[in-house]
Amino acid sequence: MCGRYYVDDETAREIEKVVREVDAKLRKEKMGDIYPSQAAAVLTGKPSGLKAEEMNWGFLQYQKKGLLINARAESVLDRKMFRDSVLHRRCIIPAKQFYEWDSEKNKVTFFRKDEPILYMAGFYNRFQDEDRFIIITTRANASVREIHDRMPLVLEKSELEDWVYDDKFLEFVLHKVPVQLNKQQEYEQQSLF
Repeated sequence: MCGRYYVDDETAREIEKVVREVDAKLRKEKMGDIYPSQAAAVLTGKPSGLKAEEMNWGFLQYQKKGLLINARAESVLDRKMFRDSVLHRRCIIPAKQFYEWDSEKNKVTFFRKDEPILYMAGFYNRFQDEDRFIIITTRANASVREIHDRMPLVLEKSELEDWVYDDKFLEFVLHKVPVQLNKQQEYEQQSLF
C-alpha cells in the first residue's frame, strides 16, 4: 500500500520537462509529504500532450467514511467503481519517493537512484465537482517485499504517454513487475555522523 509520498523542487522541475501544459495552481504547489485527501500534482492526457493538474488524493466511498487511496492492479478492471476510470481517465502521480513502515513502525523510504523521480500509475474520477485520484499498487518486488507486500505500480519515463493514451498498453502495465528501488531506513536518515 502507498499511504504517503514526497514531492520536492526537483520533482516539480522534472514534471515541467515531461508535460506540455502546467495548471497555474501548481505553481504554488505544496512541497513535502503528501497525505491522503491532500491536493497534489497529477499528469493527465490532453489532445496536445501531457498536462500537470492539481487533484486530491483518494476516492470518496459511497455510504462509508474514509477514502480509497489505492487500487490493486490485479483486480482494478474487475471492480465496478474503478473500471470506467482506469479505462478512460488514467494519470501519473510523480514523486521523489514513497514511504512504508516496517514491523517496528520505523519509516522506510523507497526511491530510484537511476531517475530523479518516481512515476506512479493511477487514475482519476470526478466526485462532488472535483477530480480525485487513486494510486495503483501491485505485488511488491524484491526491493520492497521485506517491508510490505504491496508497492505502487511504477512506470518508466518512456512509458508515460503509453500509459495515458494507449489502451493496449494498459494490460501490459497492469501485469508488469516494477523496477527495483533503493530503500533507506528512518534511523539511517537521521544519523548525525
